[in-house]
Amino acid sequence: MKRITFFIFLVVAVIASTFSASGQKDIFSGTWKIDRSKSTLSEYIPTLATITININGDSLLTARVYEGGDGQEYPFTENLTLDGKEYKITIYDMPRKSKATWSEKEGAVIVESTTTYYDSGTPADFVSKETWKVDKANNILTISFINKMSTEEMNGALIFNKAEQVK
Repeated sequence: MKRITFFIFLVVAVIASTFSASGQKDIFSGTWKIDRSKSTLSEYIPTLATITININGDSLLTARVYEGGDGQEYPFTENLTLDGKEYKITIYDMPRKSKATWSEKEGAVIVESTTTYYDSGTPADFVSKETWKVDKANNILTISFINKMSTEEMNGALIFNKAEQVK
């Protein structure tokens, strides 16, 4: 009888932890708009102004809108999985390799990407590592980043307020 009780308890605990982990990922889904007053911004590279995130199981779909200093928008979508598999897309004639992972320990999504651009005809890489965390109580998404280019490295954080929920 003790074995059956223990087995039932174990099954319930596993199911509950699965729902808990899945629920943690759901809090990322929605449309998020940048809070420029609280974010680390660069005058040299376009800023991620809006990001729509849809996490369904281990599937991560993002629609990003970057803004240049001149107000021009640069949107693109990216479909990744949260298992660290690398995916390739082309954005405005620039190849991009990306992978995403779910950190159970941090309750965070980690996105790593390399985008190849051309500087005076010579290919160069823009390498980025983003760590996404959500403050559910305040509906705030923080994307901490490390961006590396051939001559410099920039660390900072982008702070986003939730605009709407993805259905």
